[in-house]
Amino acid sequence: MPIFLLNDDDVIFPDPSFAEGTGLLAVGGDLSPDRLLEAYRHGIFPWYNPGEEVLWWSLDPRFVLFPDELKVSKSMRPYFNQKKFEVTYDTRFRQVMVLCRDQYRKQQFGSWISNDMIEAYVKLHELGYAHSVEVWKEEQLVGGLYGLSLGKMFFGESMFSLETNASKFGFITLVRKLESLGFIMIDCQQETPHLGSLGARGIPRSEFLKKIEENNKENDLVGNWGELLGK
Repeated sequence: MPIFLLNDDDVIFPDPSFAEGTGLLAVGGDLSPDRLLEAYRHGIFPWYNPGEEVLWWSLDPRFVLFPDELKVSKSMRPYFNQKKFEVTYDTRFRQVMVLCRDQYRKQQFGSWISNDMIEAYVKLHELGYAHSVEVWKEEQLVGGLYGLSLGKMFFGESMFSLETNASKFGFITLVRKLESLGFIMIDCQQETPHLGSLGARGIPRSEFLKKIEENNKENDLVGNWGELLGK
């Protein structure tokens, strides 16, 4: 399959089913709010190294979590029973992104979360589409994650943890909250053991795109989630 070169003057994307075997669909364009929202509404996301042109992906299979398939291990239950952490929403969006960027990960040198990515997603946050989950211990930010919300789907981007299981605690709390609001899916993009242990699994891209198409008929939960979701 060819890799498409995007036109800088519009935000139209090629059919994501045209992506090559690796999932790479297109190159170029920018990270404007309109282009990013258009991408996510078609199951496409940006992922590239700082200093390179923007690369746009549509993976097959797609790693997702259905809220009713969430797995909470026995080892995590005491964290909730004892209320070891507190969770907030949309109080430290930029800081969460920076900490996700700085999180050390084995066999990874540097981060794909560039300054341009941070500024682009902060704009989406200010527009009420991008959201952060903050995990606190004794008034210290010890974990979190961020992503986009469109319709009844949450598109997860990255997470960090400075305390054991802090990011898991935040993710589980978010999934439970979104399930109560009728959300149908959390997009995890790529397979990881961490997310797999929580119940995420791969589905064919064709199935994912059908769910995206149906989801685009839903109203977006736009705004500050700290106000909309509460604790």
